Amino acid sequence: MSKNIVIIGAGFAGMWSALSAARLAFLHNSTDITVTVIAPQAALCIRPRLYESNPAALASPLLPLFAATGVTFVAGSVSHIDSDAHQVTYSDENGLENTLSFDKLILASGSRLNRDAVAGAEAFAFDIDQAEAAAHFDRHLHSLATQPQSAARNTFVVCGGGLTGIELATELPARARAVLGAEAEIRVMVVERASAPGGQFSHEMQQTIAEASRELGVEWRLNSSVEEVRADGVLLTNGEFIASHSVVLTAGVSASPLAAQINGERDARGRLHVDDNLKVIGQDDIYATGDVARAVCDDEGRFALMTCQHAIPLGKFAGNNAAAALLGVTPLPYRQPGYVTCVDLGEWGAVFTETWEQKVKAVRSEAKAIKISITHDLIVAPAAERETAFRQADPLAPFV
Repeated sequence: MSKNIVIIGAGFAGMWSALSAARLAFLHNSTDITVTVIAPQAALCIRPRLYESNPAALASPLLPLFAATGVTFVAGSVSHIDSDAHQVTYSDENGLENTLSFDKLILASGSRLNRDAVAGAEAFAFDIDQAEAAAHFDRHLHSLATQPQSAARNTFVVCGGGLTGIELATELPARARAVLGAEAEIRVMVVERASAPGGQFSHEMQQTIAEASRELGVEWRLNSSVEEVRADGVLLTNGEFIASHSVVLTAGVSASPLAAQINGERDARGRLHVDDNLKVIGQDDIYATGDVARAVCDDEGRFALMTCQHAIPLGKFAGNNAAAALLGVTPLPYRQPGYVTCVDLGEWGAVFTETWEQKVKAVRSEAKAIKISITHDLIVAPAAERETAFRQADPLAPFV
């Protein structure tokens, strides 16, 4: 009798879960395990690059890859998970409701920006959290060229100075001038609660981010937060109002709401607690991976972050272990002791660090070359060829 591994999501964690599960079934000559991915689209969005221009081009088709590796794809949006009945309910491309049964479920539905947390954000703020939102902001940016010159037109406010906020803010001066002209007086401002640019990073890294910001003309409103986003700008909690036609929300990411449908303990971001094999604690047949998993990543007790650097290996281990459970073979405990950080800093370059202490190893053009290698080569989907894809899907294959 066929056994079905259902994977919700086709992002980094979902894609690699599918390839890893299919790989292990293939290595054990199993023909009765079906690996099924369900997602709205069969495409891998390179989400870490959505701060760049033309984000609509940052997606790779997955159907050829899935066909080469024996993975089934179902186009649909999951609305309900029934853990007891081992079923998921989804709406297909025509809006019709369907169900899909599973023997093992891997939740890889990613994370979402919480726009409701900031007054007025839903109506007036942009974001670059998902491909469609990033494309919407890109279209808006180009539309500014048709508006009359004004300080508000030329002012861009980035709400949140985390990784996404930094990369967008440092890229915006060049993106804006490409649209509004090289001589345009562009103003980019970052509203950040921390007391230093890049406050969550090491002191050495903070200094680099501050230096790049100064040279690029990126301003920081530190120890500040947003009170309300309005049609004509943003009001800060200290009473300052910044007139702007382009307010972009980058802070406040939480796990997919689907995680709340699974009985299990969750952290403050909604991530499900998982064991070393990435099985949801308290569930026999459900695994969580990527941004929906609160997973210990090393023997020091550190937890995986909500980044593709962790989502990719998490996916490989989750897929392997779900298949291993059906095959009756020993699972592989997830561990990822290595950690690097590479932050794009626009025309200034980038900064590259190693270890959790974030020791700076490269800056400017040298770090930029590393960043391009990561985002253009390392994290992309593998070639649509079974041997190559399965080799890369091995959880124990080198990554970073």
